[in-house]
Amino acid sequence: MKSNKLHQQLNFLREIDKLKGVLRQSPLLDQSRKENSAEHSWHLAMYALILSEHAAAHVDVARVLKMLLIHDIVEIDAGDTPLHGTQDSSQFEREKQAAERLFGLLPDEQGVELNALWNEFEGAQTDDAKFAKALDRFQPLLINVFTGGGTWVEGGVNYQQVLERYGPTIQRGAPALWELAHEWVMAHFDQSTTQ
Repeated sequence: MKSNKLHQQLNFLREIDKLKGVLRQSPLLDQSRKENSAEHSWHLAMYALILSEHAAAHVDVARVLKMLLIHDIVEIDAGDTPLHGTQDSSQFEREKQAAERLFGLLPDEQGVELNALWNEFEGAQTDDAKFAKALDRFQPLLINVFTGGGTWVEGGVNYQQVLERYGPTIQRGAPALWELAHEWVMAHFDQSTTQ
């Protein structure tokens, strides 16, 4: 029985290696290449570890870390959906099916736990999920600001769109981070309109 459980766990770990091949739109800060979804998830986990004191409410950092490490695993099957890209109404359904397949590779107890954490992250109703979602918006915002506009320039994204797409989610989960991010965004768009 134990060897079957181990086999399932290793099967899952081999399968999620594919996340390293899912390219995102965001570049690395040095702009040498685009980041992949595995790098994004690791980086967000570090954000949670370092910035948890700035959450809107007390959070369980271990749960937030778990959410951030698994939140994009579904992109193995469903692909990455850029925030500024064309929104596809079937994307969530594809991601839900991907979550069921991928977490279903694990032994039942682990699979159920990770699927529940993924659904909690997507729902963003608990304090842990609100903070995790805030970080998932904050990190690409930071990248855009510190790469001269990054995907905002590529996608023709304006100031108002940034406020609407990032602001509520970051504000809800980490108001102090939104206060700083809003200053960056104002400075970025003021600077880009005068050039």
